[in-house]
Amino acid sequence: MTDFDVVTGAFSYSGAAIARELQAAGRRVRTLTGHPGRASAADGIEVRPLDFTDPAALAQSMRGAGTLYNTYWVRFAHGDVDHPVAVARSRVLFQAAVAAGVQRIVHVSITNPSADSPYPYFRGKAAVEQALRDLRVSHAVLRPAILFGGDGVLINNIAWLLRHLPVFAVGGTGEYRIRPIHVDDLARLAVRAGNSAASEVIDAVGPERPTFLALVQTIKAAVGSRSQVVRVPGALIPAAGRLLGLALRDTLLTTEEYRAMADGLADTDGPATGETALSQWIADHEDTLGRVYANELTRHFR
Repeated sequence: MTDFDVVTGAFSYSGAAIARELQAAGRRVRTLTGHPGRASAADGIEVRPLDFTDPAALAQSMRGAGTLYNTYWVRFAHGDVDHPVAVARSRVLFQAAVAAGVQRIVHVSITNPSADSPYPYFRGKAAVEQALRDLRVSHAVLRPAILFGGDGVLINNIAWLLRHLPVFAVGGTGEYRIRPIHVDDLARLAVRAGNSAASEVIDAVGPERPTFLALVQTIKAAVGSRSQVVRVPGALIPAAGRLLGLALRDTLLTTEEYRAMADGLADTDGPATGETALSQWIADHEDTLGRVYANELTRHFR
């Protein structure tokens, strides 16, 4: 049995949680990362470059590994990298893993991917899952909707906006539901899947299914916000998101993200596979939640 596993992006968000879970289980972790400067000796993680232009080097970096835990993706197009590019890069990564003799791949996808989706993000995720199936390697696919916990962006930034804006706009009825899962619950699912031999697809979702409006109201109450929560036509939300993004020098919310959520793609009907209740987590972190804005562009591109 091999004594180490490979995690893409072990200094990022979900990748870091998976790396911690593996180390807690006694596994040695090697990461493929585009941010080697974030490494420290205290991490105890071996660092290799995530260079999609050099498949041979990728394969060499993974040679001898038991499992590849893949969290690589792009939330939105930036520079010359868009979702089709991310799909092509994922294929390169998977093929390199097979060439390296990796025994199993655990891939983090998204709820409700579809080759017929009107949204490039969800079409791209479906294409990556298909690329993995085509390789006929032992694998598991985890499908989370929205992650929270740790230094996650979405819940924190909703809280930040509620602390700072006099009005918080919710698109449409706000009655579309979400199935958030704590990032550590996702990590536990990932490591459990890595220790299995079954090729499987798992909806990685928590025990609660709040509407988006209810989520905002829960966060508002927790942080003591005086912001007025109002419903507005959904068509206004992308423009509002762009304006706020310009002010914050960030990509706050894309048109695709809002429309997909409003279409119910952040929800599933299946049983909970995570244990942590979002409402309780918000209550436990009410004093610190949203105190500092989490800038997505700064984290990944600056």
